[in-house]
Amino acid sequence: MLLFGHPFIASERFYHIDDSDAITHTPPNSLLFLPFSKENLDIIDHLNQNELKFALEAANLREVIYASALGASFIIVHEELAKSAQNAADNYLFDAKVLCRIDNEEQIEALASEAIDGVIFSEAIIKISG
Repeated sequence: MLLFGHPFIASERFYHIDDSDAITHTPPNSLLFLPFSKENLDIIDHLNQNELKFALEAANLREVIYASALGASFIIVHEELAKSAQNAADNYLFDAKVLCRIDNEEQIEALASEAIDGVIFSEAIIKISG
């Protein structure tokens, strides 16, 4: 299981961007994060054209499928969607890993028993302004 933002384990940080200009305010080779939305399709296209690694947050199963098709490395979901998202990822052999957003480490065991790829704490996401 992948763990991002846990205080005991060093991990990569995700840089939450709102626009393409914000990318210039991130370290080189950063893992970029943004929510899936139609309004962000131009940013996602820019990320793909420049071969930048990114994560998309999905609110429902349809968005999980879109995130995979759009080339996200990670798909971030809330706990109630985690099992469905992981089933889709396993059944359709997504390249992306499914991460469940959590608030406390007690949630890790339940998600591990559901075979979710990983978890992400809020501390792993750094907000960047353009």
